[in-house]
Amino acid sequence: MKKTATVAFIGWGAINAHVGALLARRRSAIDVVAIATLDTPEARASIPKGVRFLDSPEKLIELAPDIVVEAAGRAAIDRWAEAALAASPAMIIASTSAFCDDALLPRLVAVAETHGSRILIPSGAIGAVDALAGAAVLGLDEVTHQIVKPPVAWKGTPADQLLDLATLTERTVFFTGTAREAAGLYPQNANATVVTALAGVGLDKTRVELVADPSFRSNGHRIIARGGFGRMDITLENNPLPTNPKSSELTALSLVRLIEHQVNVVVI
Repeated sequence: MKKTATVAFIGWGAINAHVGALLARRRSAIDVVAIATLDTPEARASIPKGVRFLDSPEKLIELAPDIVVEAAGRAAIDRWAEAALAASPAMIIASTSAFCDDALLPRLVAVAETHGSRILIPSGAIGAVDALAGAAVLGLDEVTHQIVKPPVAWKGTPADQLLDLATLTERTVFFTGTAREAAGLYPQNANATVVTALAGVGLDKTRVELVADPSFRSNGHRIIARGGFGRMDITLENNPLPTNPKSSELTALSLVRLIEHQVNVVVI
């Protein structure tokens, strides 16, 4: 008999709601048992029928789900992560920009070690993280991560103060710096640079370029790395989520894959 895993979602916004819909469509051996989201009539109404609304971290202890999936931002990690790692064998943390706080990951690792649980970091909007992490075993000399998105994807970010996004006519690099700086300033748009940094040379050595390009219709990532293994140049052009242009479809797909890995016999 195929194993079924119980899942609790922290956050039910564009990403997690899409993940839930994809799991249902694929008839995955996943049972969504609870969702923590805003306590408003609209948010509660969006929760699928038969799924419990989570109003406090203590309720996770009662549920003891097989996996907890977060995609709700730093504040949600602060509120829910310790309880999730105590209640569940594994927690997926999608809001990786939170790890710009150097104290956060060691604190959560200590909790996970106490309870014998694991912290899973999804590849998100990028690919070939396994290749980058493998290359890092021998040592990396440099890693650069460039993110290119249409101007609309940068609205509501500090790019608004740097560019006239509504009238931009040419490709413009508006930020160069470290992954720590990029994810700190652009947590929704530059989450993926933290994954690159954790897999490679760290937050302060990973170089990042952020680009607004009016000719672009997708969310683009280019990762260039050089080291003892050789050189890699990885390019991805992701469709944005229809409900949130700041996020890529691949972000949700990577979560589906990682959740399904918890029950799959063959894992790639």
